[in-house]
Amino acid sequence: MKLSATSLPGVMVGEPAVFGDDRGWFMESFHEARFEAALSAAGQPLPRRFVQDNHSCSKAGALRGLHYQLAPHAQGKLVRVVQGSAWDVAVDIREGSPHFGQWFGIEISAANRLQLWIPEGYAHGFLALQDDTHFLYKTTDVYARECERAIRWDDPTLAIAWPLAGITPLVAAKDSAAPLLAQAELPQR
Repeated sequence: MKLSATSLPGVMVGEPAVFGDDRGWFMESFHEARFEAALSAAGQPLPRRFVQDNHSCSKAGALRGLHYQLAPHAQGKLVRVVQGSAWDVAVDIREGSPHFGQWFGIEISAANRLQLWIPEGYAHGFLALQDDTHFLYKTTDVYARECERAIRWDDPTLAIAWPLAGITPLVAAKDSAAPLLAQAELPQR
């Protein structure tokens, strides 16, 4: 997998090698040693091992996020879309970071096969751009309800450029009620 830097330190776009012929295609979606080697080559720290995989399916316009977990269950996430497409966003919520409150967004889809690595210390969310969008997450810690936190997806100080033209987002009640970044309980550095 080729990893490319983004505007946020540690957040990386992954592009797997895809091998195709007249039968279809094949790709290695994850290989621990190669992933770690690519992170090391990019000067990035190695994550804890992945311990949980999650799979969501969303209607077009479903907006999930901005989610994160506090210690002791902070999560790094390697995400990809295996059907449909999504606008995926990472937000730096590390207090004291020179990039605090900045975000990076990218379309990931079954067609482009891109992945996004979001290390601990970042909030994460996505907007499904097509019906029946299947989103997969590999996480470095288990889901822990007591550590789960969220920031409002439409926080005006973040000014995330969600591609909402003509779309009324479908947002869970708990995400609509999430605090703004300025009021959120954030991870300790």
